[in-house]
Amino acid sequence: MKTIFPARLKKGDEIRVLTPSSWATIDAKRYKAAVSRLCALGFHVTFGEHVREKDIFGSSSIISRIHDLHAAFRDEKVKMISCARGGYNANQLLSYLDYDLIRRNPKIICGFSDITVLANAIYAKTGLVTYVGPNFGTFGREEEREYSMEYFKKGIMTSEPYMIQPSRFWWDKKKRHKNRGPIVLQPGKAEGTIIGGNLRTMNLLQGTKLMPSLKNSILCVEDDDMAGEKYAKEFDRNLQSLIHQPGFSGVRALLIGRFQTHGKITDPQLRQMIKTKKELHHLPVVANLDFGHTTPMMTLPIGGRALVNARSNGRFELRISVH
Repeated sequence: MKTIFPARLKKGDEIRVLTPSSWATIDAKRYKAAVSRLCALGFHVTFGEHVREKDIFGSSSIISRIHDLHAAFRDEKVKMISCARGGYNANQLLSYLDYDLIRRNPKIICGFSDITVLANAIYAKTGLVTYVGPNFGTFGREEEREYSMEYFKKGIMTSEPYMIQPSRFWWDKKKRHKNRGPIVLQPGKAEGTIIGGNLRTMNLLQGTKLMPSLKNSILCVEDDDMAGEKYAKEFDRNLQSLIHQPGFSGVRALLIGRFQTHGKITDPQLRQMIKTKKELHHLPVVANLDFGHTTPMMTLPIGGRALVNARSNGRFELRISVH
């Protein structure tokens, strides 16, 4: 399938905020800050018709969410769809989406967490490069926002290749931490197509026609800490489940996003996870990267290409070559 790259975002373009997952429960201060920062970049921010609709499960109906998505893809003025937040049920939409409409009207769609299923399914079905990166609410955060904004602009507003540098600090649950940088678990070099996002959410695509090919892929995975003290065990078994997916032998590198502090995953636990999986032994594996459920975050083009160089001395280079 031909890869489709959406037009780069530029000043004057319209960004449509939608809620393909949960209802837009963003506090007023962050809401205003997000709008203000996007407008300061020269964009026009609009909202889907049903972003404030809420049912018993904390989202709008499937019909409402599909209506808003299709309306945004039909609207020639809309150049980017920014997902308000994550949640649990974006996968409800997958069999209702008009993939031909999306293919005929390619545009940027960006979000993270539960939006992983949309990003990867749309790419698998249409060839459209999508983006795992800041949700709309992320733009309203104060924590290291310059970093998130820098890589959002590089990934979505330009076409030039660029290197990803680690953030100096990161935040989780309102606490600031010094970033020790990437952790090289296994050295090696690789080049491939970026696939992934939230691990448990991506695994919802297993066994469906909407699971993207893992052939020649740079697999990027992260997870949140909702499992609490079982965080490490949950990540381990969900990673193992993905390894069982047909075609996993095509993976060229494994990149792991930063873990949240509440789960208390240790370096020995992480190394043991990798050690017990023979399918990973020939791959470069790097953890503690700036994507996932902490801030700040990079923007990853699903369907774009990257070059990975993880050295045995701990140095690591990640170059987004095509996006």
